[in-house]
Amino acid sequence: MDYTAPPIEVTFKGLLFDMDGTIIDSTAAVVKHWQTVGNEIGVDPEVILQTSHGRRSIDMLKVLSPEKANWEYVRHMESLLPKLHGADAVEIPGARALLDSLIAAKARWTIVTSGTVPLVEGWLDVLKLPRPEHLVTAESVANGKPDPACYDLGRDKLGLTPADSPQVLVLEDSPAGIKAGKAAGCKVLGLVTSHTAEQVQAAEPDWIVRDLRSVSLVRVSDGTVTLRISDALAPPLNGSA
Repeated sequence: MDYTAPPIEVTFKGLLFDMDGTIIDSTAAVVKHWQTVGNEIGVDPEVILQTSHGRRSIDMLKVLSPEKANWEYVRHMESLLPKLHGADAVEIPGARALLDSLIAAKARWTIVTSGTVPLVEGWLDVLKLPRPEHLVTAESVANGKPDPACYDLGRDKLGLTPADSPQVLVLEDSPAGIKAGKAAGCKVLGLVTSHTAEQVQAAEPDWIVRDLRSVSLVRVSDGTVTLRISDALAPPLNGSA
C-alpha cells in the first residue's frame, strides 16, 4: 500500500473519535480479557476475538452466551479490563497531540465507542488522556456498530443536526465502525491500526491513514475545524480530496 497522497486541508463542524484502535491500542489487554471471559462462559476465546473488535460486548454475548447478555455483567466485566491489564494498553501514535490541540482550540469533538462507561473512563484514567464533555458509549444506543445510531447521537451531542452530517468527520479503525460512520452520512477517516489496509479499504472510508500522526489541526474558526491530512493512502477513495 502506498501512503503518499499529497497533504490536503479539509474543514468540518465536528469530530467523532472511536476509542480502541483510534485513540488507544488495547489489543494485548483485550486478548487476555477475552481469554478469561471465554473460559468463564465456555466459549473458545479465538472465536470471540475473530469478530469482537469494534463491536459491543453485549452484542457478542447475545450470540455466544445469552444468559450473560445484560448490562450489569458487561459493565462489571469491562471495568476489570483497565484495572487488570492497564499496562498492556498504549496510545495510538499522534492521538494525544491531536486531542490536546483540539481542546486548546475549543474545537467540537467527542468519543463514540462500543465500550461501556467503566471501560472508557478506566482507559482514559490509566493513560491520562483527555476526557470529552460528552461520551457516547455502548449503553447509549439500542444497536451497536455498524448501526449508525451511535454516530447520529454523537453528532447530536455536539449540537449539530442531521443536515450537518456531511460536515462531521468520524475517525475509525474497524470496518464495523467505518460502515456506521458512513451510514450516518458522515465523512470517515480510516486508520490501519487493528485491521489490514485491505479490510479498511473494503469498508469504504473517505481517507485511509496509518495512524493519527497523519492528522493535524490547522485552525478552528467560526465553529469549524480545519484539519491537514497527510501521508494518506494514494489515491484517495471515492475521489475525496
